[in-house]
Amino acid sequence: MDEIPLPPNEGLFEARYLAFLETVSHLRPSLHRYCARMTGSVADGEDVVQEALFSAYRKLDTFDDTQRVEPWLFRIAHNRCIDFLRRRGVREDAEAAADMPESVAAIEPIGPALGRAVEHLVLTLPPKERACVLLKDVLDYSLEDIATLVDSTVGGVKAALSRGRAKLATLPTTVTPTPRAPSREATQLLNQYVERFNRRDWDGLRDLITADARMRVVDRFVGLVADAPYFANYQRRTTPWRIALGRVDGEVAVLGLLQQDGTWVPRSLVRIDVDGERVTGIADYTHCPWVLSAADSVVVDAYLG
Repeated sequence: MDEIPLPPNEGLFEARYLAFLETVSHLRPSLHRYCARMTGSVADGEDVVQEALFSAYRKLDTFDDTQRVEPWLFRIAHNRCIDFLRRRGVREDAEAAADMPESVAAIEPIGPALGRAVEHLVLTLPPKERACVLLKDVLDYSLEDIATLVDSTVGGVKAALSRGRAKLATLPTTVTPTPRAPSREATQLLNQYVERFNRRDWDGLRDLITADARMRVVDRFVGLVADAPYFANYQRRTTPWRIALGRVDGEVAVLGLLQQDGTWVPRSLVRIDVDGERVTGIADYTHCPWVLSAADSVVVDAYLG
């Protein structure tokens, strides 16, 4: 996972920030959907949303409260997506694409046919085209709003839409992204992590984690694993739970399972960062249910009985 900047104040989130998150809770699923499709990963997308929300929170004093919050947040999130793509080195010549002539023949929107499976195809587009197609054909923003969000003109947005739609129209809808596969050593470590977690072997689990490993319980805590009340919170849960290795949109991940009608059902996503034979970071998205529900494919590979 790419490094995502975190807020300067570590530990449990302050009440004022949690109150801010509550006021924008109705926008979180659509923000996540946009960022997940821009980055190509439901987990990376939520990380970018988190970064955008922290940034917006720090700028609250400068926000013009006569304006709508939604486009303000989306513009911050869009800029963070572009920063993410730059950091990961997949800029895809967006600047060159922006210099192309704006007088491109109009192509009808893909519209309702641009279903969730086709949304993945936008990853084949340069970031500006990707953003314009998502904002218009998925989220139904106006051309004027999109121009403001992506720092362009209405003509530039129309041109990007035409180019993007033309490219998408030539692609088979069965194309899916190829996820990064973990090494054999990483897979063995993840299996150990799952096995010890399910046995509530917290001491054995800590042996797998570096002393300086980072912890993020999204919307709740950020800091060192050693300082987090993470394992104790899981120990105190009264509802039957366990974790399992699985795949989210083809990418290996740890899934949190809850029992429903005698069946273990995936309810949350945990991303584990590994380096060699140790865990270096944990990101738990338990408090963000839209992350897992935004995935097209969630598969439980196995769990320990």
